[in-house]
Amino acid sequence: MTCPDINVWLALATPEHAHSAEACAWWDQENGPIAFSRLTQLGLLRIVTTAAAMGGNPLTMDQAWRLYDTFFEDDRVTFLPDPGQGDHEFRRLAAGGLASPKVWNDAWLLALCRNSGAVLVTFDRALKERGATCLLSLR
Repeated sequence: MTCPDINVWLALATPEHAHSAEACAWWDQENGPIAFSRLTQLGLLRIVTTAAAMGGNPLTMDQAWRLYDTFFEDDRVTFLPDPGQGDHEFRRLAAGGLASPKVWNDAWLLALCRNSGAVLVTFDRALKERGATCLLSLR
């Protein structure tokens, strides 16, 4: 199972995204289950309804839900529920003496994927450097 990061879902959802072609090429060759998590679901819904992120043309809440629902027309797409356990790995990945707001989401996705045996798919170099098995990365 693969679990795309928010940036991959956004690239798949918006053809004008800088990495849309790369994301679509990955999507076309992926044979196994592709999972949304609660974090990636909320992230995609939040971003596509944000004017600054959508070039001044945000989707309405209803349009965002329809966009999200279209992914599930593909039989490979599933929803990966948050595990009942996993706090230990999340806390380990989110530990440190620095103040870094971006680490929280990254650590949660990494912990979720490790605990469920999923492969995290991302364009984010920081996630790759933190030990994620990334199928996509910025070149």
